[in-house]
Amino acid sequence: MQGETMHPKLEKIVENVEKVIVGKSELVILSLSALLAGGHVLLEDVPGVGKTMMVKALAKSVGADFKRIQFTPDLLPSDVTGVSIYNPKTIEFEYRPGPIMANIILADEINRSSPKTQSALLEGMEEGSVTIDGVTMPLEKPFFVMATQNPVEYEGTYPLPEAQLDRFLLKLKMGYPSVTEEVEVLTRAEKGQPLDELTSVITKDELTTLQEEIKQVYVDDTIKHYIVDIVNKTRNHDSVYLGVSPRGSVALMKASQAYAFIHARDYVIPDDVQYLSVHVLPHRIILTSEARYEGRTAEQIIEDILAEIPVPVVRSL
Repeated sequence: MQGETMHPKLEKIVENVEKVIVGKSELVILSLSALLAGGHVLLEDVPGVGKTMMVKALAKSVGADFKRIQFTPDLLPSDVTGVSIYNPKTIEFEYRPGPIMANIILADEINRSSPKTQSALLEGMEEGSVTIDGVTMPLEKPFFVMATQNPVEYEGTYPLPEAQLDRFLLKLKMGYPSVTEEVEVLTRAEKGQPLDELTSVITKDELTTLQEEIKQVYVDDTIKHYIVDIVNKTRNHDSVYLGVSPRGSVALMKASQAYAFIHARDYVIPDDVQYLSVHVLPHRIILTSEARYEGRTAEQIIEDILAEIPVPVVRSL
């Protein structure tokens, strides 16, 4: 929805990140939507297109603590969550925090580690806490995970199980820049690293306040029914083996609230739901073997469903 007015503080964040990332404003807005909605992002793309740079720029823009975890086959769950170590001087176990104890985390190439290690992120992503040796510790807010995976190289990888995929609010693709955008990337890199000069434009406390304000964005009952109709259709579609769960319905609503808020609206419109459906829902469905054989994709199924379901008419607010 180009041309819409943006929330002043959030527009500053987008502009700040764009000092580093060229030509990806909509991707930045979608990632910011997930952050504001308290969700997480799975970014699937080839190496070298700026995934790490974008997350770092986002973290710097909001003054958040950033940690990067490189997922490898030998990575252990304790390497993510931290570990308790016995201190002979105090005769007690002391907790040594892992990289999960940060605000914004880049889980790089998450599908290179075993499901056991992947699941080390699950509790933090879903509950906002981690449990070490039976002791549960809350994570500091805001807490945001952006995980990446390479869609081409599958050698030695472990596909994310459905339970973990469902924890990601959005699944996004970055894509290559255009020729003009790539020339601009070279021009900026010629004089140094733009990320080094980036400063925060809001504080963590301000971000947490914005996250609370998003919950006040109005969602009309007609919009809720529209979301449920879309999700329900995935459960009864001929090409879908496993449809979207109620968690997906909630995710689509929360993402729509955040997206509306970014665009300076205190209410959700059907366009928000339509636009976000292709980013929120496809990774939550499993296609039938026949559909995969025919070359159909989950994104195509969602687009077909959106074309079939009547768009609600919402009164002006």
